[in-house]
Amino acid sequence: MAKSAQPTMARSLKNRHIQLMAIGGTIGTGLFLGAGQSIHLAGPSLLLAYAIMGGVCFFIMRALGELLVSDVDKPSFIDFIKQYLGSDWGFVTGWTYWICWLAIAMAEVTAIGVYIHYWLPGLPQWLPGLVALVILLLMNLISVGVFGETEFWFALIKVAAILALIAVGIWMLIMRYPTPAGHASLRNLVAYGGFFPHGARGFFLSFQMVTFSFAAIEMVGLTAGEASDPETVIPKAIDELPMRIILFYIGALTVIMAIYPWNTVHANSSPFVQVFANLGIGYAADVVNFVVITAAASSCNSALFSTGRLLFSLSLTSTSPRVRRLAKLSRRQVPARATLVSALIVAGAVVLNLVLPSAVFTLISSVATTSFLFIWSMIVLAHLRYRRAHPGGGRFPAPWFPWGDYVVLAFLAAVFVIMLFTTTTAVSAGVAILWVVVLYGARRWWRKTN
Repeated sequence: MAKSAQPTMARSLKNRHIQLMAIGGTIGTGLFLGAGQSIHLAGPSLLLAYAIMGGVCFFIMRALGELLVSDVDKPSFIDFIKQYLGSDWGFVTGWTYWICWLAIAMAEVTAIGVYIHYWLPGLPQWLPGLVALVILLLMNLISVGVFGETEFWFALIKVAAILALIAVGIWMLIMRYPTPAGHASLRNLVAYGGFFPHGARGFFLSFQMVTFSFAAIEMVGLTAGEASDPETVIPKAIDELPMRIILFYIGALTVIMAIYPWNTVHANSSPFVQVFANLGIGYAADVVNFVVITAAASSCNSALFSTGRLLFSLSLTSTSPRVRRLAKLSRRQVPARATLVSALIVAGAVVLNLVLPSAVFTLISSVATTSFLFIWSMIVLAHLRYRRAHPGGGRFPAPWFPWGDYVVLAFLAAVFVIMLFTTTTAVSAGVAILWVVVLYGARRWWRKTN
């Protein structure tokens, strides 16, 4: 298919859309629900884990940014992986990234059911997620402008709520707000077993969920094809994103663990809702629960956007006529078929919530984490190849090259090894690696026989 004949999506996403989408896609279930599991494992040392992960994400994003700005006509970072690592790895990365976003959407659908359960304990966990999925799908099918506006306001609610939470927490610390367990105080960060209450093991095991919390930080790499001014918008979003997310994550978790003992947090529910409920401030817990539902809906919204664009892009280059049928835009220049197919697969989370309601979130998040380790590694490896071809760097050069890239690769390898130490995450890691190996082998076999 000639390049001029390929369908082109509308460039309707403005600077404010991309800025808030980049933040909103990342601040979701990993923070509002997954933090309960992480706090249970690591205690206050979780703050250090987030700081380390934030630094690693800075180098990932700067490597991604240099690639994107070097050629703004490429619709996504997958195209750079094809160019610098080869079409086989581009194929594997593209389809794996699609699976990543499906897993995120499934996790968010599951989380919505968990959050609604706080208000309606008798309601089946699968039902609220299914309703939310249908509503979000309809909004994604209208136009990219509607998606951008919806995600902008979803993300704005999350950001405003986190900032308000941090402000309220600081006020409670200053006033030494009385709680059933004593008083709000920074001493609570070390009063219950120290900063590393479960030792090095708990600290390192928390990195699976911490890494999942930052999943989707590279989403800005999918918006280049629909950004109104990518050469200006993309660098600005990338420069500001890691520091903002570190502020939100570390700030919010610090005040939560300081105003109420961290060791009272249950692993399978939102620590933010738990703390305010334990404080006896019922209306505050209700408000926070509404916010975390909004956060899950926002991340699911981003996931539907991403899976639709990815499947559309992958279908364009497919050798199968049936798959290429998905590479069709609606009259509003939206990849409607690809988005609908992705949503139908995400609906599989409904079945999982029927049969494995208590284990589905950990299972899905572990698969997503392993897959994102692979995706981020491919981005960094593509950046290394790019710099070999362009020793002077591009218009938006990544700092500390090549050491920043090497640190990222070493860290991602370490997180993968850590995941092998618990049964659930080890099984998920094995499934994800098997997927990559089988997909790469199938691609190579297909090319040799056709």
